[in-house]
Amino acid sequence: MDRKIIELSNKLKDKMIERRRDFHHYAEVAWTEFRTASKVAEALTELGYEVKAGDEVMAAGSMMGLPSAAELERQAERALAQGADPAWVAKMKGGKTGVVGTMKFAKPGPTVALRFDMDANDAVEAEEDGHRPYREGFASVNKGAMHACAHDAHTAVGLAVAEVLAALKGELPGSVKLIFQPAEEGVRGAKAMMDAGVVDDADVIFGMHLGVNLRKTGQMACNTVGFLATTKLDAAFTGVPAHAGAAPETGKNALLAAATAALNLHAISRHSEGASRVNVGVLQAGTGRNVIPANAVLKLETRGTTSAINEYVFAEAVRIVKAAAAMYDVKVAMTEMGGAAGCESDAALVERVREVAVRSGLFAEILPAGNIGGSEDCTFLMERVQKRGGLAAYVMVGTELAAGHHDFRFDINEEALPLAAALMACLAADTLAKPLK
Repeated sequence: MDRKIIELSNKLKDKMIERRRDFHHYAEVAWTEFRTASKVAEALTELGYEVKAGDEVMAAGSMMGLPSAAELERQAERALAQGADPAWVAKMKGGKTGVVGTMKFAKPGPTVALRFDMDANDAVEAEEDGHRPYREGFASVNKGAMHACAHDAHTAVGLAVAEVLAALKGELPGSVKLIFQPAEEGVRGAKAMMDAGVVDDADVIFGMHLGVNLRKTGQMACNTVGFLATTKLDAAFTGVPAHAGAAPETGKNALLAAATAALNLHAISRHSEGASRVNVGVLQAGTGRNVIPANAVLKLETRGTTSAINEYVFAEAVRIVKAAAAMYDVKVAMTEMGGAAGCESDAALVERVREVAVRSGLFAEILPAGNIGGSEDCTFLMERVQKRGGLAAYVMVGTELAAGHHDFRFDINEEALPLAAALMACLAADTLAKPLK
């Protein structure tokens, strides 16, 4: 079956490139992927998948870092003008841009989930002849939105995998569930899909990323390590303004409360069981040199090598922020803006990945692991599957990069697309046909 999957994937190379460039041209940032998601939903429907979107796959209360309702409406109108399907956009109202396609195959068997992220970065794409997307006419037309992390390619690969597996419907057992996730940037989207239960029936889940620290086409890593659990937090302090010279005692200083919090957050004790991190990235406060500052905003993040370590750092951060507000007698409101779990791939599934990769002959270099060196919220979905008795693995596929991830000159080698599609389809088919549990 591997040979058949590889042949089918190679035949879809031109379609993958066309789709990747289309998604790149109409880049959409987190929670505004209305056009991308509607194109995904249309394609999955045409292939015979049972397709769910919007409220069916997104828990509204778990959507973090949402734009304003007015901005979401504006972006939906923009997407419609750029060719989004109105019926699907209506289902995705409020930024619920997740899409899940499920196909049941010929015989009973396990359920295998594959996750692909869709969102672009908040970035302004380079407009210079040295940047291939600009030179060849598929750079982003949506200013401030750019696919600088290969999610356009991930989405194109996911749709190719969908087409390959649909062609094998009569030969495979079980079910496949293809999860197209919004808002990975800022680690905001997976939790809402997890809380909606989209992986609660999955026995196995695979995640995949192009590039990262694999910078050569023909490379792949059977496992991904270095995932850090994280929580992104905004703290808004509200005090009382006053004349700094005439009546300073009547004011309540939000800036000093925020500054006190910032300093003490960095004094949180490190954890003995693994790496822990805290960072204050933004402090905005005050209106003038002669006014006691009545407002301040602190934007921070915590991280840990495990979810438990991150929870420890986060709990300490919340305690310190509240204490700083109390010290200066100001109010504070905290909002979680994003998050990801700490997670490790299952060794048995990683070994299966290695066996499939070797057998396929797709790759010139097969590495035991690649280090992601940060956070990726696919871990929420992976951790949920594992906690319910299933298995999870996250793989990397190499590609040359024109510039690093999130750089405004980012681009990939599109020769990696059929390799990624064939690998993911082979992994799904192999795990369906020969379950590990």
